Amino acid sequence: MRDYKQYYILNEPPEIVYLALTRPDTIALWTGYEATMSTEEGSEFSLWDGNIVGKNLSFEKNKKIVQQWYFGDQPEDSIVTIILHPHKKGTSIELRHINIPEEAYEDMVNGWDNAYFGSLQEFYEEE
Repeated sequence: MRDYKQYYILNEPPEIVYLALTRPDTIALWTGYEATMSTEEGSEFSLWDGNIVGKNLSFEKNKKIVQQWYFGDQPEDSIVTIILHPHKKGTSIELRHINIPEEAYEDMVNGWDNAYFGSLQEFYEEE
């Protein structure tokens, strides 16, 4: 198991970024796929046509999202924590993803940098 930590900057305030990460209609706009998402703790979510699935563990509105991502049968939960900080350019996003299976690590890092936050950055740059 491996852990990944990264920071991203988006040119939108934390309130907008939070909505982009938690509203299924907005997620569909920047991913191009329908999404199942709720800010109800314990609810299941599905992103990228079911390629990312898991459970929402906790939310702090406009500030923090904590999720469990499913990777099949593994001994420890894979936990994603996204913390939104106000930044002079908009929002600084602190990502921490722990307990990534070794065989999925490179794909996950690439996915976070390019597909997930890369897509979100492109979406807001095109507005």
